[in-house]
Amino acid sequence: MSTKPAGAEKKIVAGICGILLGGLGVHKFILGYTTEGVIMLLVSLLTCGFGAIVTGIIGLIEGIMYLTKSDEDFVSIYVTGRKGWF
Repeated sequence: MSTKPAGAEKKIVAGICGILLGGLGVHKFILGYTTEGVIMLLVSLLTCGFGAIVTGIIGLIEGIMYLTKSDEDFVSIYVTGRKGWF
C-alpha cells in the first residue's frame, strides 16, 4: 500500500469547502492562499452578497477540480506549485 504525498490530506477538505463555502474563499485559506481567500471574501462582503454568486461558482469549479485530481497531481499543482486560481 502506497502512502499519500505530504499535503494530500488537504484535498478532501479543500474540495468540499470549495463546493459548499466557495463564495467565502474558505478553500483558499485551507490551502494557505491567504491573499486569494481575502479577495474572495471581500468580493462577497463588499458587494452585499451579489459577488458571492461569482465567487461561489469559482469555488464550485475549484472544489470539483481538487476532488477529481489524483493525490500526486493535487500536491504538485496546489501544494508544491502554489497555483492560486483554477
